[in-house]
Amino acid sequence: VGIRARAMMLSLAVACAASARFAPVQHRGLAVVRGVSMSDKVQEVVETMEPETSAPSPMDPPPMGPARSKSVPFLNQPKALDGSMVGDVGFDPFGLSNIDGEYINLKWMREAEIKHGRICMLATAGWLAVDFGIHFPGDKYDGLTALNAHAAMVKSGDMFVLLAIVALLEARMGRLIFDKSHKPGDYSFDPLGMGEGDPEAELKELKNGRLAMIAFSGIVTQSALTGKGFPYF
Repeated sequence: VGIRARAMMLSLAVACAASARFAPVQHRGLAVVRGVSMSDKVQEVVETMEPETSAPSPMDPPPMGPARSKSVPFLNQPKALDGSMVGDVGFDPFGLSNIDGEYINLKWMREAEIKHGRICMLATAGWLAVDFGIHFPGDKYDGLTALNAHAAMVKSGDMFVLLAIVALLEARMGRLIFDKSHKPGDYSFDPLGMGEGDPEAELKELKNGRLAMIAFSGIVTQSALTGKGFPYF
């Protein structure tokens, strides 16, 4: 019993001494633990404590997914169409922009788009001009419509002259397409200086070319179905 009593008294003494040692006091406006400075010990512990991470609230918005296409909002934005090209609105429902071969790639496709747009702008204007009665001089051009002009030009041999001219132009320009320094659609042909280094002019050309491709397809189809000239119904 004596040993137990002595052990209990010793434990009680130690506890009292510890509580007295660490009792806080005020000293010169600074909170201090007796024998231990707050700035030396306690503050160091407080600064190293990591903040508790709160669980996500049910009201928090869900994490953002892939960016959506500007032109087709229910489809994801194609990775290659990041908006850096003029006229890029993320429209590629068939995923053609993902093709990245040595020769057929996004640059090649932009070149093809610009070239087809330019051809269709000329073709639409030419088709309408013929149907409005504007022809080359000569009896063999009288009575032609835009719909039957192709067959007539092949028969007369004029189409082969046009084919030769186009072949020479393609041979000259085709080499530039695979030049890494070549900008799609740039053939140094701008006699009026209307689009040199002007992104707005490039965008207008691109939009009008896209519209012309659709318009020419519609005009030819309607003309072939009805067999009539302008307005093709």
